[in-house]
Amino acid sequence: MNDPYETSETHLERLLGRALNSFDLPDTVIERLDSALAHASSLRSSHHSAGLHRETYRHTYLLADSTALTLWELVHNTGRDGAEQHELYTDEYEVRLAASRLRRPSSDPLNPLDPTAPADPLFGSRFESGLGVSLDPSFESDLAADLDLLSGLLTAPQTPLPRVYLPDNSADHARRVLRRAENVDRPGEEVAGPLRAAFAHQITQVFGRYGHVEGKDAGFTLYEHAFLLFDGTETSLWEVEHTATPDGRHMCEVYAAQSTAREAMELRARVR
Repeated sequence: MNDPYETSETHLERLLGRALNSFDLPDTVIERLDSALAHASSLRSSHHSAGLHRETYRHTYLLADSTALTLWELVHNTGRDGAEQHELYTDEYEVRLAASRLRRPSSDPLNPLDPTAPADPLFGSRFESGLGVSLDPSFESDLAADLDLLSGLLTAPQTPLPRVYLPDNSADHARRVLRRAENVDRPGEEVAGPLRAAFAHQITQVFGRYGHVEGKDAGFTLYEHAFLLFDGTETSLWEVEHTATPDGRHMCEVYAAQSTAREAMELRARVR
């Protein structure tokens, strides 16, 4: 990944040139990268099966102001005729989310809709940044079993992992989480106001499951976005991402309480 004779400028040009979504990167990030003095790249996760090849890379740049900036690259073979494609993200959570959305063909031995499939290695371990991950290893396809599991989660919360807060534009992260919520009962100003004083946060995937709802494939993922405020208090936003929509598209819902988020998942699993 690291060519000792390649300058950071050349490396960055190559990275941006091959990324399908480079135009989505904030202008402020591109401007900061113009002052890159050195860089290092590393493979963070890898998944290879009969139908899907996917890798995640971390590219870190040392800037002229002595700060570091990281880009996350997702490489996968979901293009036409298995062509390799590249995507870039500025946030580890976003690249993990993009990787989780990649579809596997039904013949793939790691197809998450296959009840005998092993857990996805991308979510099978904890990243160096301290993000906690927990996935249910069973993949029942029966709708009744799915509903029983979701109902059981309402009364059997998982043991929380130790908090590892990261100071990284946390107030802006909270704003973006609330902005992408599509549910009408999403948290209002009473929650958004205090989060403007957030200076560190932790993202944890606490639940992930694929199954069938009314004969159609559907996936449910629950994230906790925990925030540490300047006054020392802690608060969380609970994000539900699912595909239990009429057209199968991804939908994001955000709640102020874990119990409310799990109830929403249960409702979505019953009504589509």
